[in-house]
Order: sequence, then structure tokens, then C-alpha cells
Amino acid sequence: MFSLFRENLRIAFDSIKSQLLRTILTVFIIAIGITALVGILSLVTALENTISSDFASMGSNTFNLQRYEFSTQRRGERKIINPVIGYRQVKEFNDSYEFPTSRTAVSFTGTRGAEVKYDNEKTDPEVTVLGVNENFLQNSGLKIENGRNFTSFDITNNTRVCVLGSDFTKNLFKDDNPVGKTISIRGTKFQVIAILEEKGATFGNNQDLRVLIPIQVARTMFTQPNINYNVSVMVDDAEYMDAAEEEAIVLFRNIRGLSPVEDNNFGIGRSDDLINQITQITGTLGVAAWVISIITIFGSCIALMNIMLVSVTERTREIGVRKALGAKKSTIAFQFLYEAIIVGQLGGIVGIILGILIGLLIANVANFVFTTPWTAIIAATIITFCVAIISGLFPALKAAKLDPVESLRYE
Repeated sequence: MFSLFRENLRIAFDSIKSQLLRTILTVFIIAIGITALVGILSLVTALENTISSDFASMGSNTFNLQRYEFSTQRRGERKIINPVIGYRQVKEFNDSYEFPTSRTAVSFTGTRGAEVKYDNEKTDPEVTVLGVNENFLQNSGLKIENGRNFTSFDITNNTRVCVLGSDFTKNLFKDDNPVGKTISIRGTKFQVIAILEEKGATFGNNQDLRVLIPIQVARTMFTQPNINYNVSVMVDDAEYMDAAEEEAIVLFRNIRGLSPVEDNNFGIGRSDDLINQITQITGTLGVAAWVISIITIFGSCIALMNIMLVSVTERTREIGVRKALGAKKSTIAFQFLYEAIIVGQLGGIVGIILGILIGLLIANVANFVFTTPWTAIIAATIITFCVAIISGLFPALKAAKLDPVESLRYE
């Protein structure tokens, strides 16, 4: 039995070698569908990993008060335009909100185009400056690599201190330890008290190229109108999350002067809400990847079947000779089935490699967190095997049913 199996494999490989160009074209037809499947699923997985790593650090016990919900809100055909969340409102909320075991962080973005100077060195004007209070780092899931966090004394006394992202150690300070050094932003000097751990960039937003300063100091430096502030609340015990959120909504509605019949003119959301929305989007992309790849693989299935039928026709005389020498129908059938499986698996391997390379390349360009898409690889292997069986079964049965006398006469 094993010698027969080995003989059929040898014949299949010899046939593949003798029709090398046709085999290569068939392999690449199959590989196109597998590349689409593995490539798109690789990107979807990388996108999910990036979003999850960015927001999971905030935890499920954190919620935000913001100008809009995560999704765009519309009432009928009219887009809702919420007023900005002003400083007086966030200050009143911070002073009045006293839910047990909760911490409130207040922040705003002063600019995204600041230039930071240190001695004779300076950065490009692309640094983001944020005004924050003492709870911002903890509520945002940011960790300090070197130095200390802001204290309530720093915030209430407008101390000119700052916390820097990790990129400043690579360009502005180079080999120097930034902690304790003095930098300048718009002519105002700040002492560096900490360096944050590296976070990376998401969708072009470099989270490691930013400066955090006390919120009152930031308000004196950035005085443009209609500044929008953000409020983040962290609750130590996740069991009280819903109660804390409801109390925050009631308080902020009162601060905004809303009547009981009016809808909220602000957004509230948890970090896991955004993750769930992103998961839905990536799920849709995953379905699209399957549809595209299945359509392509269906075409490759037809192509492989036609090529195998052509191979049966070309080798009719060979089949007649083998049958005349005593080969059984099952032996002839398995010979062609093995050939289809080998070609299908070669296409699957090429498609998997190309799909991973494309996914890895795009993930590196977009700064996504890439991981090997084992689910897509296993699915691609199973699909190519099934395609080979389906495509090779009919030609194999046709070859097995050929009459040996008529086959020997075939020219």
C-alpha cells in the first residue's frame, strides 16, 4: 500500500514538473484568493490589537465626559452640534462630583504644533501640549518610566513643571537624563519631572511626542476661544461603575442647564465602548475579506478543475497503458487527486506567505501591532485542501472510468 502511494506521488510530481508553466499559473491563481484572505485578516487583526492596546490600559472602570459621543449623532437629517465643554463647567464638575472611590481628571489640548527648546537644541513645531491635573496620568493609563507624577501642590500652585513623552529622550536630550532639566515652550520655562513609557503612534497621532503641563499654567499660555475640555472619571470598584456614571450625568446636566425633557448635549462613553465599536467595524472587514477571497477561490477552483481535465485528456494513452498493466480504477483516480492536492497546497503556501508579507508591510507603515494570523493560516490551509479535493475529484473519476482499449487507441 505504501509503495503504491509513493508511486502515485512520484507520478504526480513528474506530471507537475513536465507542465511547469501551467502549474505555476494555477498555483498563482489559487494564491491570489488566499493572499486576499490572509492579507486582509492580518490587517484586521493588527488593527484590533492596536486599538485594544491603546484603550485597554484605561480599563473598564473609566468613563469620559466629552463634547460628542464616539459615533456621529444625527437627529433626522440635521447633525447635532453640541456646545464645547468649557473650563467653568469642568471646574464645577470637579469641585462638586464626590462619588466614593472616584478620581476625576481634567485636561485640554493647548496646541499640536509647539516647538520645545533645550539649551541650543529644539524640536520641530509638531509637539502636542496638554494641560492636565494630577489624576490625568492614572486615568489615561499612562505609566512613568523615570521621575514622578504631578501632585495636587503642582496643580493648585501653578508650578512650572512638565512630563515628557518618550520621544524627547531620542532627539532633544539624546544621551542626557531629562529629569531635572529645564525646557522652554513659547518662552515659558518648565522643569522636567518625569518621562513617560513609550506608547507609539496610532493613525498618525504620535503619543510619545507630547508635553503635559499643569492645567492652570496651560490656560495662561493658550487663550484661544472655544477651547474644549475633557473629563475622565475612574472608579476603583467596577461594580459601582453604573452608579458613578449616572451621578455624573445628572450633575453635568445640571451644570449645562438642561431641563428634564431635553436630551444630553454632551457625550459620555467608556473605553470599552469604543473597543466594541471598532470590533464591529473590523468584524465587517473580516466578512468582506471572506467574501472577496471565496469569490476568488471559486474562480481558482474552476481553473484548477479545467487544468486537471486537460491533463486527463493529454494523458489518456498513459492511463490506458497503466490499466493494461493492471492498474485499478482507484489507483488511477488517486494519481490525479494527489496531483490536484499538491498544486492546491502549493498555491495555499504561496498565498499565505504573500498575505503575511503584505499584512506585515502595511502594519509597519501604519504603525499597527502585527501578530501572526494563525486563524487565517489554518483557514487558508483547510480551504486550499478542500478546493483541491473538489477540483480534482471529477477529473480523477473521469480518468478512472476511461476504457483501457479506447485509451490505448487515443492519439
